[in-house]
Amino acid sequence: MQTLAERVETGNVRIAVIGCGIGGMAAALALKRAGSDVTIFEKFEAARPLGAGLLLQPTGLWALRELGLAETAINAGARVKRLDGRTPAGRLLLDLDYERWRTGAFGLGIHRASLFSVLHDAIRAEEIPVALNEEITNIAAPWWPTLMSASGARFGPYDLVIIADGAHSALRSTLMPQARAPIYPWGALWTILPDRNGEFPDTLRQIYRGTQMMIGVLPIGRDPASAEMMPAVSFFWSIMRKDFDAWRRTPISEWKKDVARVWPEAESLLAPVSAHDEISAATYSDVRMKTWRNGRLLFLGDAAHGMSPQLGQGANLALIDAVLLADTLKRADRARESVEHALYAFERRRRAHVNYYLYASRWLTPFFQSNSRLASAFRNVAFPLARNLPFFPGFMMRTLVGVQRLSFRPFPVP
Repeated sequence: MQTLAERVETGNVRIAVIGCGIGGMAAALALKRAGSDVTIFEKFEAARPLGAGLLLQPTGLWALRELGLAETAINAGARVKRLDGRTPAGRLLLDLDYERWRTGAFGLGIHRASLFSVLHDAIRAEEIPVALNEEITNIAAPWWPTLMSASGARFGPYDLVIIADGAHSALRSTLMPQARAPIYPWGALWTILPDRNGEFPDTLRQIYRGTQMMIGVLPIGRDPASAEMMPAVSFFWSIMRKDFDAWRRTPISEWKKDVARVWPEAESLLAPVSAHDEISAATYSDVRMKTWRNGRLLFLGDAAHGMSPQLGQGANLALIDAVLLADTLKRADRARESVEHALYAFERRRRAHVNYYLYASRWLTPFFQSNSRLASAFRNVAFPLARNLPFFPGFMMRTLVGVQRLSFRPFPVP
């Protein structure tokens, strides 16, 4: 079997990336710059972002710096200095200041479309081909993979195929039938709104009424879909998936009154909303895979480890995956090791970090999204008390910024 180094020497390293989302584009960019011949396959007629605002942590910003894109992203987003979580009565449950972790640290609230544009512009600058309207439905011979499209076309064979088609990946169920990806019973409603009065700067603010209602406002900088240059925010409201249709049948004015009763400050923010169509619904999967590898196939980002958005780590982990995959392949090249060995090394390198956030999301979600009164009561008592314990604030900060792992050593962020 030819080693990766031998393939590099002959100039024949061919990599296919399935999915033109954040993880897929970041991986394609990192691998192209490492010297590989990369092609992206996208099932839609035009590559486009899906979703609202997201919070990039210092780990995700580190990955963007490795790609040379951090400053562009920072200029398009909004620096977030704190996370503030309270009950409707004002009881403080979460108070996390990035400065407590490291001087000058911050998160970055950014519209998903803005981050998409940053990565997509870099893809075009590197002249990475994107095959649009090609839905890859299966992959033959994982050890020498050939892509099969819904159009009947076949592409390949490739030395490596990266599957980055998201948490609801269709290829995962086809190629990895042992994997599980149940959809969370709770989802979210979200929309992008202008912060005309500048009431929500530099802080991710959340309000929790029991565990059945969570409202959040995240500053995201400029809205790329708006001609106005004023700051924008991403507004989200947790809701059970089974209640989506009932919400659509409720007059939008009644829903806005419900929000105002829980969080009066958000009333003016929601004033421009006049129809249900201005608000989108999102669902989330809890992806469980014993391995992300199958021959020369590798699942990456949400396709490999999608999780509840409670800890806001999805995009961060995908960006880190991309950068460290390219680095691991470079190491394999220097050691004249096979592609298969490189993928094994990559998974070992990432598991302790990713698994911590998978487990933490599953553990933490019921305290903020569930029908449990006991979980709500415990949270409202335990979280404020825990803030005064010697170890808890530091542990929570490491979790927030994205460096905590299932090991004694945190993820290294220079």
